[in-house]
Amino acid sequence: MINVKEFNYEIIKNEKDSFNKEEFEQLFTDYFYDYDYIVGDIAYGKLRLKGFYDENNSKVKDINNIKFLDNYIDTYCAYGCKYFVLKRVK
Repeated sequence: MINVKEFNYEIIKNEKDSFNKEEFEQLFTDYFYDYDYIVGDIAYGKLRLKGFYDENNSKVKDINNIKFLDNYIDTYCAYGCKYFVLKRVK
């Protein structure tokens, strides 16, 4: 369990041991408060974060539906990159 700014997250995927809490906390802003999942991918030494919704969330669209995570990783991330997925625990 990870606690960041009053929010609790469970690490549900940690490819190649990519999660670094200090680095994550530096990029985590109020922009991500609303999302059910946060995906972090690392390429060329840089961490990027993207928010995703559960497929049952009323705000979900194809671009941010966690159901399409594999497509996001294959299309928008560097080939073979390290990545992690955090799920917000309510």
